[in-house]
Amino acid sequence: MTIRVGVIGAAGRMGQTVCAAIAADKNLELVAAVDSAASGSMIEGLTIAKDLRALADAKTEVAVDFTVAAASRINLPWLAMHNVHAVVGTTGFTDADIAEFRKIFTSSNCIVAPNFAIGAVLMMRFAEIAAPFFDTAEIIEIHHENKIDSPSGTAIATANRMAAASNQWASDPTTHEAIAGARGARGPADIPIHAVRMRGVVANQEVVLGTQGQTLTIRHDTIDRASFMPGVVLACNKIAEHKGFTLGLDKFLGI
Repeated sequence: MTIRVGVIGAAGRMGQTVCAAIAADKNLELVAAVDSAASGSMIEGLTIAKDLRALADAKTEVAVDFTVAAASRINLPWLAMHNVHAVVGTTGFTDADIAEFRKIFTSSNCIVAPNFAIGAVLMMRFAEIAAPFFDTAEIIEIHHENKIDSPSGTAIATANRMAAASNQWASDPTTHEAIAGARGARGPADIPIHAVRMRGVVANQEVVLGTQGQTLTIRHDTIDRASFMPGVVLACNKIAEHKGFTLGLDKFLGI
């Protein structure tokens, strides 16, 4: 039997890509598409609905949410209340948001992943492994011009994992910034994070680590939004196996 999937934010560029990926997978069936800004239009043979009720009407088992944090804070409690599994690629959540999601998903399951590109997940893991062997590190994330939050969820997650892996970071020697913010934002363990917003890119991230006489650069480049789809499809297929709330795609990949 196929898994019945609905997509929230179906008319956006990411939502359209998700709908196509779901429709193309032999184990998944796209049964509902929701987007209040495009209700009545068609996608993958479905009429886009205005509100979440369409998910229940279609007997949706898994809902994919690639919207914005303000919308997801409404969507996710509704999904939890209606026992629908949630696969969430929205970023910009606070620690309080994550704590709330852990609390409400008891009858159905939820994964929130800062990045569904499998290469990006591996990049974060490699940076975490490398962290104890280096004294300094900086993160540069580059995203398209329409991304409204900064730094990215992937950059924050990377810094969190590196900070947890090592507490032996050298202090920043900078005593004066000619232009405030030139050294970037300070992430966990004071790891600098630099956010770039630029036309012509989708999502790239570089982690540069340094120690005596050597540097290591770990970089992931997203060339097309299709890069996120294997991770989204994987999550839709496996969400029922992972009880409660999961942060990040790592467990689904077994790493």
